[in-house]
Amino acid sequence: MEYGNVIEGRFLARPNRFIARVEVGGREEVCHVKNTGRCRELLTPGARVWLEEGTGAKRKTKYDLIAVQKRERLINMDSQAPNKVAAEYLPRLLPGLTFLRAEQRYGASRFDFYAEAGAERWFIEVKGVTLEEDGVVLFPDAPTQRGVKHLRELCAACGEGYRAMVLFVVQMEGVRYFTPNTRTHPQFAEALAQAQAQGVRIEAVDCQTAPGTLCARGPVEVRLISSHRPGA
Repeated sequence: MEYGNVIEGRFLARPNRFIARVEVGGREEVCHVKNTGRCRELLTPGARVWLEEGTGAKRKTKYDLIAVQKRERLINMDSQAPNKVAAEYLPRLLPGLTFLRAEQRYGASRFDFYAEAGAERWFIEVKGVTLEEDGVVLFPDAPTQRGVKHLRELCAACGEGYRAMVLFVVQMEGVRYFTPNTRTHPQFAEALAQAQAQGVRIEAVDCQTAPGTLCARGPVEVRLISSHRPGA
C-alpha cells in the first residue's frame, strides 16, 4: 500500500488517544493519530514521525500521523494499514484463493475477511502489531476483550466446518519472532493457545516499511510460549 503527500515532523505530545501535537517545518500542528492504542514506547517527546496530508472537507486536522522512528526501526502505526497489507498477502497464504470479501459477519463478531480457496471456506481476523522489545514483537499493547471474543468466535467457526486464521501483521521489518503479550493480557495469550489447539491457524508477517509505503515482506516465527518477558 502507498500513502500520498507524506512529510516528516517531530512529536511533541498526545493530549488524548485521537490527536497529537507535532512540530512540522518550525510550526506546531495538531494531527489525527491513526491508532487508538497506547503506543507509549513509540510516541515519546522529540521522536521523528511521518504525517500524511489528509483529504476531505470535513476534516478537523490537516494531517494523519502514520509512522514513527524508534531507534533504528521505522514503525508504521496506522491501524487501518494491516487489513490492506493482509489483502495483498493472503493469496500467498491460501493457494487457490478464488474469493475474498472484507467485513464478514459470523455469530456475534464481524471478521476482517471471508475467503474461499478450493473447497475451503475461511474466516480471517487481522491484528496489527507495533509493540517491539529487543527484536521480539508482541500483541496486544493493551488488554483487548474484543480480541479474546474474536478468538472464541473463530473456534466456533472451526467447530462448524469452516477454516479460521489469525494473521498478525507486524508493522516493521527484521524482527526475531512474534509472541503474545502475556504480561499485559494473559487472557488473550491463553485464548490464542486454545484457538490453535482447536484448529485456528496462527500466522505472522512482517512488513517492508518506508515513510510512504507498507507492504508484506515474509513470514515471522510465532512462539505462543516464549522465554521473553514483556517489559523486563
